[in-house]
Amino acid sequence: MRRFRWWIGGGVSLLVLVLVAIFVFAGPGTPPGPLHRPGPPGIGPLTIVSMGDSTLSGEGAGDYTADTNGTGGDWCHRSPHATVAEVDVPGIVEKVNLACSGAPSAQVGLGEVRQWTEPSQAARLAELVKTHRVAAVVVAVGANDDPHFSQLISQCFQAWFVAGSPPCRTAIGPGWQQRIDAMVPKVVSALGDIKAVLARAGYQPEDYQLVLQSYAAPIGPGIPANLQNLNGCPFRTEDLHWVVEEGVPVLSRGLAAAAAQAGARFLDLARAGLGHEACSGGPDASKEWFSRLTLQLNDLADADRASHAIQESFHPNANGHGEFGRCLSEFLVTDGPRAACLAGQDGHLHPAAPVTAG
Repeated sequence: MRRFRWWIGGGVSLLVLVLVAIFVFAGPGTPPGPLHRPGPPGIGPLTIVSMGDSTLSGEGAGDYTADTNGTGGDWCHRSPHATVAEVDVPGIVEKVNLACSGAPSAQVGLGEVRQWTEPSQAARLAELVKTHRVAAVVVAVGANDDPHFSQLISQCFQAWFVAGSPPCRTAIGPGWQQRIDAMVPKVVSALGDIKAVLARAGYQPEDYQLVLQSYAAPIGPGIPANLQNLNGCPFRTEDLHWVVEEGVPVLSRGLAAAAAQAGARFLDLARAGLGHEACSGGPDASKEWFSRLTLQLNDLADADRASHAIQESFHPNANGHGEFGRCLSEFLVTDGPRAACLAGQDGHLHPAAPVTAG
């Protein structure tokens, strides 16, 4: 299958050396192939790390850690239900979440950009590899660069709310591809910084996996009419079609290009949420993998928290993170450079052959 190569213990190493000596020095026979590197260098437990923005921090999944739920101005909203916590790969012992809600590529990479008081995620990775052996890094980033995807969703909400205004796709659509094109080099740069950090720690490319994942559409045109309002998902139908049929697929294609340029694997989530978008379950929200319009009423009474009262809205919920974690787990033990998370006959997400988004 793939790719997680563990350190070979002293006794096994000695046995390998003996076998090599036998093949090389003890008469005829086919010499063995080259020995592979045994895995991530350094010390500590084998670890998977998530980096990026709200898609991986756990925004929408709830139960945020106290230090990332507004304490000292930190609103990264890391959840114990985030995708990385749901990953199940043999040999992986620890799962570390460095992702931060709203993070742009510049904060994921090296530099001085901060997000909600937090410094560079790549710099934190550099500290982590001193005590952990990183077998995989999964990244979700780019939506908060030129696309400003969360603002797009807000624009579409405003288009529903303000009578007589045009649909949001009218304003966003014509320049959407240009926004994606401007995003790509920023994502490539962030991925390059992650690779540089690991290289400085003695990692070779074959020692770990670097995976860039794209974004799933949180809303879609299957929303019942009685929920296209403040009870759940206040969006116009034509805008819902645009998000699913153009907005998210074009974004995903841009990220696929960034992964290819950076030498990273790519996991396409553009169609991962089909049939499970926010409000698609009608009266049964348990079938949904994304949060509906969510208002934390208690936060409205606190001036420092009021502006974050709807921050969770239209993000993967705990169910969604569970499904994305399942798909990622299966992808990590395959060899292909890219795959798409699609629902199988069992109703769960699995990595499938890449599809053309659009």
